Parts: sequence; C-alpha cells; structure tokens
Amino acid sequence: MIVEERIRDYLYSLEPDEGQLCEAIAREALERNIPVIKKETKALLKTLLVAKQPRAILEVGTAVGYSALLMAQVMPEDCRITTIEKYEPRIAEAKENFARAGVADRVTLLEGDAGDILRQLEGTYDFIFMDGAKGQYLNWLPDILRLMPGGGILFSDNVLQDGDVVQSRYGVERRDRTIHGRMREYLYQIKHMDQLESAVIPVGDGVAVSVRR
Repeated sequence: MIVEERIRDYLYSLEPDEGQLCEAIAREALERNIPVIKKETKALLKTLLVAKQPRAILEVGTAVGYSALLMAQVMPEDCRITTIEKYEPRIAEAKENFARAGVADRVTLLEGDAGDILRQLEGTYDFIFMDGAKGQYLNWLPDILRLMPGGGILFSDNVLQDGDVVQSRYGVERRDRTIHGRMREYLYQIKHMDQLESAVIPVGDGVAVSVRR
C-alpha cells in the first residue's frame, strides 16, 4: 500500500457511483481476482480525459472492459477508443460489456499480442492508457511514442506495484524481480527522455503521467 489506509478509505468514500452496470462489472471482476483500476486512479484518469478532450484513445490491456467504459463516460462524443487484449475469455466478456453499455460502436477491440498490434498501428492517439503486462511497458515504449502527437498524454498505471517496486530485489518474490527491474528502467526512461515531460504519482498502485513535447 502506497498511502495510509485511512486516507485511502476517505478518498474512496468521496467517489460518486459509476452507474449500476459499471459498479456490477467492477464488483464481479474483483470477486474473480481480475484486477480493475483503483478508485483514486480512476478519478485521476477521468479528470485528465475531461481536460484533454481527446479525439482518439488507445488502451493497452482491456481485461473485461471496465476502464474503457469509464473513459467512454467522459470522452467527447466524436472520440473513439481502440483497446487491445489477447486473453480470449476476457475478450468475449469485454465485448458483451460494451454492448450492454451501448458503446460498442465507439470502442474497437483489437485481439492479439499488444507488442505485435502496436507495431502495426498507424495514425496518432492523443490519449494512451497503458494497463497491460507491466514487464512489457519498456518494450512497448518506442511504438507508444510513435503513436503520440505533440501534446498527447500517456497514462501508465501500476508503475509502483503497490509500492513494491522500491523494494530490494531480495525483498520481493523471485517471480517479481524481473518485472520490478523493468518497471524501474521504464520510469527512468520516461523521466529522462527529451520527448516526454513525466510525473510519477503515488496514487493507487502508482501512476505515471507523461506529455509528449
């Protein structure tokens, strides 16, 4: 946990209801141990979207479609979301959720490995939500930059791994050491490259907000 539990619970208490469908999707996902965006992170994401007013959103990591539905609630009418997912059971569930929410015509779900799909994408996306495999953020970064116009926003979730990314490699499970090492390298890169202005924020599991110069 990054912030004190008492503060986290207070922030949660401030959040308004997201509607019956979104609340049900989030509740069911958590019951099945499918990770969904944390409430305080969700609030930051939606606020940035309202400020940016994007025309095209790219999401890496659809899961059951919860985050895409949240973004659809606040994005402009002429905005479209392209989202990527490779796990087949979740693909079917996400498509069903988009249809239930009435946004299937505004969301395009690309099925397959994110690395392969990102290399094939063309055009630009003025808001990119990175929420896929954490150990791959660094590998995806060159294509992400290629797809970002000047002034575009990259919102990378789970970058502090609930605070564990700062632990000694011997203080975490062996299976997490490589992921944490790659995430630390990713954060160093986005903080030191000329193309981006980035802030790493201890919200939720940690968020990095980067703007393309």
